[in-house]
Amino acid sequence: MKIQQLKSGNGTDWELVGSNADSTNPNLVIIFGSTDLLKNNVNVNYLKEKYPNAIFAGCSTSGEISGVQVFDNTIIATAIEFEKTKIISHSIEINSPEDSFSKGAELINMFDSNELKHIFVLSDGLNINGSKLVEGMRSVVPQDVSITGGLAGDGSRFSETFIIDDERNSVSKKVTAVGFYGKDIKIGYGSLGGWDSFGIDRVVTKSKGNVLFELDNTPALTLYKSFLGDQAKNLPSSGLLFPLSMRTDSDTTPVVRTILAIDENAQSLTFAGDIPEGAYVRLMKANFDRLIDGAEEAAKVSVKGSDGNNPELAILISCVGRKLVLKQMVEEEVEAVQSVIGENSIITGFYSYGEIAPFMKEAKCELHNQTMTITTFSEN
Repeated sequence: MKIQQLKSGNGTDWELVGSNADSTNPNLVIIFGSTDLLKNNVNVNYLKEKYPNAIFAGCSTSGEISGVQVFDNTIIATAIEFEKTKIISHSIEINSPEDSFSKGAELINMFDSNELKHIFVLSDGLNINGSKLVEGMRSVVPQDVSITGGLAGDGSRFSETFIIDDERNSVSKKVTAVGFYGKDIKIGYGSLGGWDSFGIDRVVTKSKGNVLFELDNTPALTLYKSFLGDQAKNLPSSGLLFPLSMRTDSDTTPVVRTILAIDENAQSLTFAGDIPEGAYVRLMKANFDRLIDGAEEAAKVSVKGSDGNNPELAILISCVGRKLVLKQMVEEEVEAVQSVIGENSIITGFYSYGEIAPFMKEAKCELHNQTMTITTFSEN
């Protein structure tokens, strides 16, 4: 596997920031960049000319990762030449969150399942019900095929997000996926958080899909604002600092849900994934040390899941909420990952509105919020 990584702050001037070998013909280019730089496709054109034969995949972000550094308002392009692995990509348009399940299933069904090992998915971050998208994909994916990925970001603005689709264009309201084929590709993945729950369990008494109307028969927005105090005036972005831990029953592993939008008239909260009626939720807050430890543990799980192979490439997808909490310490979680996977691995990634992965090998794929999710790649 030959990898080169480029960085640009304006889409015009590019610098080489990482490489493990010279590559003349990459077959996959992964692009993560700010909304402003990816909008209108202008700054992707240089990459199209430089890599005319490569499949493109990527999205807008809430921060870009290159090596152990975290940037804002840049484009990070990672060009990969897989030497033994076939790469296929497909994209699908999604016009309404209500279509998320069916579109997730339809997207996965586009792939030939013969020798398919892994699917990496990037989705519009706002016009989507992420958990339904994952459920739809999970309903049809072959049992021995893993799925990881994430939802595009837009800083803390929650205004618009973009995906680089299978026609190598930057567009909204799409989901794109890359399939990896063959016996020589080794994939590892892990996803862990590090937030602390506090307060009492609240019961979801009224909801529809990913829109929460009532907790304990009280308007959800009213109750949530009472938790936030002075931070309430900064919603929805301040909601990233106080996500909800949700479990559907006493036996399930809790997942984290983060707010995408609020509706003052309906007194409702819209989340990246479903909040089903009857579920139990608790408020969460950050624990700096545990966030860093969570990133390190996710790296350990990803390496273990790839049969102990040293990764050649690692894609890190961390939640924008973690970035807002960690602030100037944000690079420490990336450094914690590198300490596990090794300095010879090329690292790329972004800060997202949601992460897609199993917690670990053999677990089912889920939509997560507020986690560090890692996918590692190597070839025999």
